[in-house]
Amino acid sequence: MITALVIFFAQLLFIVGLVFLSKVLPTFEYMGDILIKILVCFLAGAGAGIGTGFAGMSAAAVIGPMLITFLGVPAYDAVGIGLISDVLASLISAYTYKKSGNLDVKNSLPLLVSVLIVTMIGSFVASFLPEQAMSGTMQIALIIIGLRFILKPVNKTREQLEAVSPKCRLIKAIIGGVFVGFICGFAGAGGGMMLLLVLTSFLGYPMHLAVGTSVFIMAFTALTGGISHFMIGGVPDILCLVLCVVFTLLWARIAAKIANKSNAKTLNRVVGIVMIVTSIVILAVN
Repeated sequence: MITALVIFFAQLLFIVGLVFLSKVLPTFEYMGDILIKILVCFLAGAGAGIGTGFAGMSAAAVIGPMLITFLGVPAYDAVGIGLISDVLASLISAYTYKKSGNLDVKNSLPLLVSVLIVTMIGSFVASFLPEQAMSGTMQIALIIIGLRFILKPVNKTREQLEAVSPKCRLIKAIIGGVFVGFICGFAGAGGGMMLLLVLTSFLGYPMHLAVGTSVFIMAFTALTGGISHFMIGGVPDILCLVLCVVFTLLWARIAAKIANKSNAKTLNRVVGIVMIVTSIVILAVN
């Protein structure tokens, strides 16, 4: 309960920061742009890091909209910055979960490969559809999934997971990867949350193991996306990139350490709160 309250107030502080920016940012026309940039990147990194460390959420889903809205960073560059920030934040989170025995590398590889392949197919389909409509639909879906984790917590055990035959687990991993990859490529966001849903509801992972495995997979998907963004669009604003990477990494590490010390029921609630609050904020910013 204490952990859930801490995260609630952290998310509340994040929202207050956004409101503050929207009200006072226009008055800073003649003040230091660097200070404004640091503040925006700090809030973006805090929101993204907390989401990544606790819920396996993609950092790009938070950082992208904030950089676009409050700093006027081109959309393509903002997403690239978010993806690179996601790589290190996901890796440090995965390392933290692994130290607590909450990472399944071996069985996640088929899921990882299928996600990477099908993401490209989803991206092709998405090129024919309105971007704003896809983003809004994904955020609404994440709110519903967040409510699911709060109202019906995941109570799977490792014993139940290990009771499934390797062949069945492989088939399910590939099917789940196809689903997540298509959603990720189709909507451009939400891959981490969909991975978490597939790992817990479809593959039967306990919550801690699911989050650790999700961030491990997302590190590779974010790296692929980030490299492609930089190769096509060039190097973005270096200061924004460095600040977002550092702040996201810091908060992801803190969140992951707290998450591994909490019980499964508390983590379910925290994941649900993070998903709902972040989705509402992104909808408001967009």
